[in-house]
Amino acid sequence: MSTIGVLVMAYGGPASLEEIPGYLADIRSGRPTTPEVLAEIAENYRRIGGSSPLLEISERQAAMLQERLGRERFTVYLGMRHWAPWIEDVVAQMVDDEIARAVSIVLAPHYSEMSVRRYQQKIADGLEMHRAEGAIEFRHVDSYHDNRHYLDALHERLKQGLAIWTEEERDRVHVVWSAHSLPKRILSAGDPYDRQLRETAGLLAQKAGIEAERWSWSYQSAGKSAEPWLGPDLPDHLEELARSGVRDVLVQPIGFVSDHVEILFDIDIEAREAAAELGVRLERPPALNDSPLFVEALAEAVTEQATPWL
Repeated sequence: MSTIGVLVMAYGGPASLEEIPGYLADIRSGRPTTPEVLAEIAENYRRIGGSSPLLEISERQAAMLQERLGRERFTVYLGMRHWAPWIEDVVAQMVDDEIARAVSIVLAPHYSEMSVRRYQQKIADGLEMHRAEGAIEFRHVDSYHDNRHYLDALHERLKQGLAIWTEEERDRVHVVWSAHSLPKRILSAGDPYDRQLRETAGLLAQKAGIEAERWSWSYQSAGKSAEPWLGPDLPDHLEELARSGVRDVLVQPIGFVSDHVEILFDIDIEAREAAAELGVRLERPPALNDSPLFVEALAEAVTEQATPWL
């Protein structure tokens, strides 16, 4: 019985400050980055320790998924979209390993043509680049935004975050769920990203018993371009909450599953500093990272796609 490949994919991140120019060049498809933007991003990474922990965390997630799925029927691989190990190179390794059938899953639970679909295109690019079109039959996990184990994992982390406050204080805490912003034009294109995110937030609020007036939605980490991006942007939303009298906020980024710069800097440093200026206490629960419940969600989503081959 042949082994089914599992290609786990994440965004990628620089392992040092020296790698940042090359990393940005890949994200921008070779378009030049201004010295000002380069300096700003380098400073952001310097403030979180000079590198991204994303690869290390993703490796742990992939290793746990391998253990959960078992080696008898599945072989798990890890590829990055914008840094090493490149998805295209990992696909070549899968071809060399004579993998004939594979499931792909992105470490991003919500589907968008601008995110998950581009990871899937990298797989096709890798097969074409290595003259191996058709060598591997791929089935893709498009989203798992309403997976019960994913929701359980978020709920577990949410409870850990709320426990930062005393039991007497918790009723005054306002929960903000967030995700990476994308250009607004995806809405007119019928992209499901915004709908899926808000569905996850609603399901999580219901599971946690958080009333409608005690939670809200915000986007974060918008790109630096002239076109409008999905909002409200997190710093602006914090201002709105402060004006309404909120003084305790828990921000839980449900669109991100691992610690990286968009969490460690954009929330833990930038948003927290903005909140402090407004007289607001901002806290964040731990990211999912290597949560066994999250790995269970990945395993269930992969197994569902692999069912016709089992």
